[in-house]
Amino acid sequence: MELPSRWFDVHTTGALLVRLAVPVPVLAFAGKVLERGPHLIYAVPVVWCLAAWQLSDSSATPPQEAAAPLGDEFAGETGEIARVVRSPEGVMCTYHPVRTEESQPGA
Repeated sequence: MELPSRWFDVHTTGALLVRLAVPVPVLAFAGKVLERGPHLIYAVPVVWCLAAWQLSDSSATPPQEAAAPLGDEFAGETGEIARVVRSPEGVMCTYHPVRTEESQPGA
């Protein structure tokens, strides 16, 4: 739930008027309904809880996804480095990843 003060944090006067003018008829309608059926007041907490539950489900943070493989990893590589070979000049180095071999069926 947001803080009530954020509800009035609008950038235009028209938007503030809409935010203030819309609840008045809604509350008046709800008052008229409750005058005709006072027993309906017991539905208010139930509807409130259902709305809060729906809102909490729809705005929940999604679970984190698994880490994506690096662009230079291939199938069968673990991401660990087995050895590093440096050039004689020391300018270049080649990384050799650890590879896992899987047996082929029927081979």
